[in-house]
Amino acid sequence: MKLDRIDRRILEQIQRNGRISNLELADAVGLSPTPCSRRVRRLEESGIIDRHVTLLNQSQLGLKLTAFITIEMDRHTPERFENFEDQVQAFPEVVECAVVTGNAADYLVKAVVPDMEYYEAFLLGKLTRIEGVTGVQSSFVLRPVVRKTELPLDHIQKA
Repeated sequence: MKLDRIDRRILEQIQRNGRISNLELADAVGLSPTPCSRRVRRLEESGIIDRHVTLLNQSQLGLKLTAFITIEMDRHTPERFENFEDQVQAFPEVVECAVVTGNAADYLVKAVVPDMEYYEAFLLGKLTRIEGVTGVQSSFVLRPVVRKTELPLDHIQKA
């Protein structure tokens, strides 16, 4: 799908504020409400707008510890990876998981938990019990430096 400058402006606006009204959005991008609504619907139907979410403050919810965990698997087979991925998706503590390359790890997992005691139970009671997991290394966030959800859109032409 080809995007023009108005599409880009719409995407910039709704990334900053997912609750922006169609009227406010239309005004911000220089359209009337009906064409603006049509464009948003088209962006949703094309899959460019994946979903609408509400971001919560993890610290306010008592989720004070963020861990980045590298996982090594014993075998690189589709079945082994599929089993790991199916299980890890069911863990509410896991907020991101990706297959990675470039080091000894097969997966990079981001987990959010209340404290170190909870993390230990999560690690020993869930992650390391998944068949095929042979190595786990954890790093903990001391302080976030950059934390944003907006994707860069500068590569889209400003025509």
